Amino acid sequence: MLVNIKVKGVYALIVKLEKDIKVNIGALGKINFKKGDYAYIGSAQNNLQRRIDRHLRDKKRKHWHIDYLLKNKKAKVTEVYYKTAGKEEECRIAKLLEKNETPVKRFGCSDCKCASHLFKLENKKTIRKEMIKYENSSNRR
Repeated sequence: MLVNIKVKGVYALIVKLEKDIKVNIGALGKINFKKGDYAYIGSAQNNLQRRIDRHLRDKKRKHWHIDYLLKNKKAKVTEVYYKTAGKEEECRIAKLLEKNETPVKRFGCSDCKCASHLFKLENKKTIRKEMIKYENSSNRR
């Protein structure tokens, strides 16, 4: 659990796809996703706990790109990582992941100049090094 629910922070959702899927991601259109693990990097500058809880809920209005992906029954959040930080840390971590992981072009980064904020993962080493695991998250969805 997070220590201070009103804290500003950055989070990473680890999303497992059970098989290859094609999803309409709002304005980005249809995107093909290969089976495997993905990391979505986001931030909450008001209440980190509330943002993470929102992503883990099944019923919600589709607002962000990640909402469209998580609506698919083949996509499941398996882990959540977080850290207290300002918004700039979101892009710093995305740029770190871009060096070794495969970005899904333009996903989740319409408000910055990053290539993406969603990455197909080969491993979780960077996430584990940079962030704290949010315990009990795998049981929440």
